[in-house]
Amino acid sequence: KHYILFSMTGDSMADSIEPRFTHKAVDEGENVTLSCRYEITGTISSNLHWYKQYPKSKPEFLLNIMQTGTLVSNKPAQMDAKIRGDEVDLIISSAAVSDSALYYCALVPTVTGNPAALYKNPDTVLFKYIEGSSDKYFEKFKY
Repeated sequence: KHYILFSMTGDSMADSIEPRFTHKAVDEGENVTLSCRYEITGTISSNLHWYKQYPKSKPEFLLNIMQTGTLVSNKPAQMDAKIRGDEVDLIISSAAVSDSALYYCALVPTVTGNPAALYKNPDTVLFKYIEGSSDKYFEKFKY
């Protein structure tokens, strides 16, 4: 049996977006929903982006969803996104061990968005499941 760990962080250029939790562990094969709450103070429409980052790697773009709920990019087959009021969800179907990563939710104004400025390098300590450990200890590692 494998356990899969999801960790999240949020970033925005002007308004605010925050993950609903900082980490989540699920069994392999389960569906998982990662959520961020966002607040937009202006009238400019914004896009909500999801990224995934493995240790010592650059963030990988997953998908882009508009405030209206319209997906404006291709998405990985096992992933979907939804807008629920002031929250944006990333839904991962049948989670696999390879889905263990740091996930970013980002809020980008559609007019002035600059993808290069979306993410910062968070000094986040995460916990990684050590495969085969009967005591289910978690090992610390840094991104």
